[in-house]
Amino acid sequence: MRLKLCLLLFVLLVSCQNSEDVYMSPELNEFPSIQGNNLNKEKKVVPDDFVDKNLVVIVAFQQWHQSLVDESILLLEDNGLGETHNIIEVPTIRKSTKLNEMYLDGVMRAGIRDDRIRNRTITAYLDKDQFRRDLDIPNEDTIYWFLVAKDTKNIIARGYGVISQKELDLISSF
Repeated sequence: MRLKLCLLLFVLLVSCQNSEDVYMSPELNEFPSIQGNNLNKEKKVVPDDFVDKNLVVIVAFQQWHQSLVDESILLLEDNGLGETHNIIEVPTIRKSTKLNEMYLDGVMRAGIRDDRIRNRTITAYLDKDQFRRDLDIPNEDTIYWFLVAKDTKNIIARGYGVISQKELDLISSF
C-alpha cells in the first residue's frame, strides 16, 4: 500500500510539471515581467500591475533572507514610503511542479496572517539563473532591491542587502 501511494505521488509530481512560460526577458535596464501569485492567491505581474506609483521591488532568494526583507520594508514604511511608493517583496523560487508550488505557497500563507503583507508578497517560480542574468545579480547571497519608475519598467535605482539610510534618501528623492 505504501509503495502504491509513493508511486501515485511520483506520477502526480511528474504530471504536474509547470510548463507555463510566465517570464519575459527585459530590455536593457528594465525590470523583467514576471508572473506570480500573492499570498492571497491573486495572480500578479511584476512590475506591470504596480504602475500607479514608483515601485520598490525587494527580491529574496533564500528563506533566511526574510529578516533582511522585513528590516528593509520596515525602514521604508517607517519613513512614509508606503504612501508614495508601491512596496513589494518577491521571493524567487526555482520552477517546480505545481503540487510543490501549492505546498510552498500554503506554508508561506500559514506563516503570514497579515492580509497587507500577503498582498505585497508575490512568489515567483522561475528560471532563477536567467532572472539573475537579466538583472545582473551576481549571486543569491543576499537580497536585491530595485526602484522601478512609475508607468514604466525602467530601473532608476538598485542595491543589495538591507536598505541603508543613504539608499532610503535616494529612493525618497524619486
